[in-house]
Amino acid sequence: MTCPCGKGPSLAECCGPILEGKRKAQTAEELMRARYSAFATGDVDFILSSHDPDTVGQVDRKSTEAWSKGSTWKGLEILRTEQGNAGDNFGQVEFVARYEVRGTPIEHRELATFRADRGTWYFVDGEQIAGPPVRREAPKIGRNDPCSCGSGKKFKKCCGQAA
Repeated sequence: MTCPCGKGPSLAECCGPILEGKRKAQTAEELMRARYSAFATGDVDFILSSHDPDTVGQVDRKSTEAWSKGSTWKGLEILRTEQGNAGDNFGQVEFVARYEVRGTPIEHRELATFRADRGTWYFVDGEQIAGPPVRREAPKIGRNDPCSCGSGKKFKKCCGQAA
């Protein structure tokens, strides 16, 4: 089974050592992947310990844990990174986290900001970003077109009636 972050062959070989504190994340992206894996595995302690110490007090542990454990995590896609390499003090990671809540699929898109302090990367903040526009696959039904339900009536007199 691959690591929840999607990069490594298993959690034990990828994000696991970071979650267990055996090694530090070397880049902002590596911390982002470890944090996603922490959400996927319900490791709330890591989520909090990898948060910026200056603002971790603003994180609601109970709701974070409920979200983490109440979701089925489907995958992480890194869209782009800016800085955030070993030796940098700042980095940003744009990503899409896919998960389900009670069977409803959700795509969380975010531009996350990270900072490094004495060789340790921390998540600082994230800005949710809009996804790409939804494009209609089927042609639009006009008011005077036959209703798509097959009743034989015009759309405006059938399913298109205003409630």
